[in-house]
Amino acid sequence: MEYAIEIENLTKKFGNFTAVNNVSFNVKKGEIFGFLGPNGSVKTTVIRMLIGLLTLTSGLGRVLDFDIVKNPEQIRLNIGYMSQKFSLYDELTVEENLDFYAGVYLVPKDVLQQRKREILEMADLVGRENSITATLSGGWKQRLALGCAIIHNPKLVFLDEPTGGVDPVARRQFWDLIYRLSENGVTVMVTTHYMDEAEHCNTIGFIHYGNLLAVDTPENLKKNQMKGQIIEIKCDKLMESLELLKTVDFVKDAAVYGQGLHIVVDDAKRYLVTLADILKSGGVKVANIKHVNPSLEDVFVFLVENESRKQFIREMM
Repeated sequence: MEYAIEIENLTKKFGNFTAVNNVSFNVKKGEIFGFLGPNGSVKTTVIRMLIGLLTLTSGLGRVLDFDIVKNPEQIRLNIGYMSQKFSLYDELTVEENLDFYAGVYLVPKDVLQQRKREILEMADLVGRENSITATLSGGWKQRLALGCAIIHNPKLVFLDEPTGGVDPVARRQFWDLIYRLSENGVTVMVTTHYMDEAEHCNTIGFIHYGNLLAVDTPENLKKNQMKGQIIEIKCDKLMESLELLKTVDFVKDAAVYGQGLHIVVDDAKRYLVTLADILKSGGVKVANIKHVNPSLEDVFVFLVENESRKQFIREMM
């Protein structure tokens, strides 16, 4: 078995509304697969179908070689799942939460103590075993939730928006834990809407309101998906500059990016000076303008707008 997850034409409808539209992808064993999309883009819905918590309308799927329709119980016993809200019991201690999930996952008693020690060390929770969970910070709860999800030493872990609501330092530390899991042969499927986190993944799937836009490595997505080149502009009057450049014929797209603008054109070298002149003639002070490689955010915006244009054409036909 080469893949930990295999799905083909996965579809979920609620009445006449298609929430997940013919989604197909594979996740290799041992890789970190990032499932990216904005909030509300049904990332959680896909995971819930994969682990048997939500029935699919049509399609095929296997998780750890178990059929997602026929064998949902076997799937849930063999995977770890960390939900968006961490699913911890605030009134219990750290150790009591670990004990509870060990019971859920049927961890044998003869290995439980050793496994708890491993989890506590991994999550840097040694010495906090008797702390009431409600008193922990968001970062500590995050690590405890991961520990509960892997108490039974699964080969596949689903992490649903695991870094939401925690500070940047806790996010960075949590990704260090994900790396360690992957190095130990655990397959990780993680959903997120943070584009910077996607850079840490081996493979990325971009999903936008039920439609899978692309699946590839971060490097290949940035290299192959963009139709055009990116010019980065640092200037004042940011929003005024954005609206001005959107009216220029050769500008294919324009968006705010950090403290500047990213402009998509066919030939960056050809239009660098022209764009600077247009802004200056509009009373804008240009601090820096240069050709840059596309970011994952650039790629995602391009794919979304391309999908929107296709949808518009389909509706007009």
